[in-house]
Amino acid sequence: MALKVIKKLCPKSKYGRKCPYKMTPDYVTIHNTANNATARNEVNYMLSNSNQTSYHYAVDDKEAVQAVPLTRNAWHAGDGGSGKGNRKSIGIEICFSKSGGSRFDKAEKNAAYLTAVLLKERGWGINRVKRHKDWSGKDCPHRTIDKGWNRFLNMVKKELDKLNKKKAPTKKTTKPAIPPKKILVKGSKGEAVGTLQEFLNHYVAKGLIKASKLAVDRIFGDKTKAVLKIWQKAAKAKGYYTGKIDGEWGPLCHAAAEKWKKALK
Repeated sequence: MALKVIKKLCPKSKYGRKCPYKMTPDYVTIHNTANNATARNEVNYMLSNSNQTSYHYAVDDKEAVQAVPLTRNAWHAGDGGSGKGNRKSIGIEICFSKSGGSRFDKAEKNAAYLTAVLLKERGWGINRVKRHKDWSGKDCPHRTIDKGWNRFLNMVKKELDKLNKKKAPTKKTTKPAIPPKKILVKGSKGEAVGTLQEFLNHYVAKGLIKASKLAVDRIFGDKTKAVLKIWQKAAKAKGYYTGKIDGEWGPLCHAAAEKWKKALK
């Protein structure tokens, strides 16, 4: 699923009241608003008043609104000025908990997803998710507790499992540029040598030749010559190269590279 997250961050002029301390979070704390306002309205009200009460996110049936940077604490857990809830946890308020119903159900689902994203980003497990009640004893998140706290944790775990299964988009592998037909030998320098070194490194990385990767320094030295000889032997074994195994690049190597490139398609 996807969740729209917008930022309406606390102005720095109110940091002293709303989020005075720097924070490296260790937990995510779940709340219910005990109200029927949208996330935007909840955040607008919280930022406009002079109360200490603050939190990091409000979530409704359509979106999440971030109110406090995750690098700052917020006063949401009721466990005092040095309590772990207030000083070491990210506070999430779930909207529409006063009336419940379908809007609350969707808000809760969105909050479970947001919680999973926060866990995923930090490499945390489900054990990092806490109730307001765990810090101060207050019956909050009241409706989520009434509906079943373990049920909510299972919702978070399900979303976290989905996120963990997602693979990072694979980068399209591009075949390396083939060095020019010009002669390149030990002592040669310049961009063409750099292209040759990158070309050989591709074959090393793909396991097509057994050699160590080269530093792409654009200087044709002993190491470049040695790896090129290995490449020539491999190309010759495949029938692509017909020249000498001399560690020198020229038209025959270029032709062999073109043939090998076609075979790799």
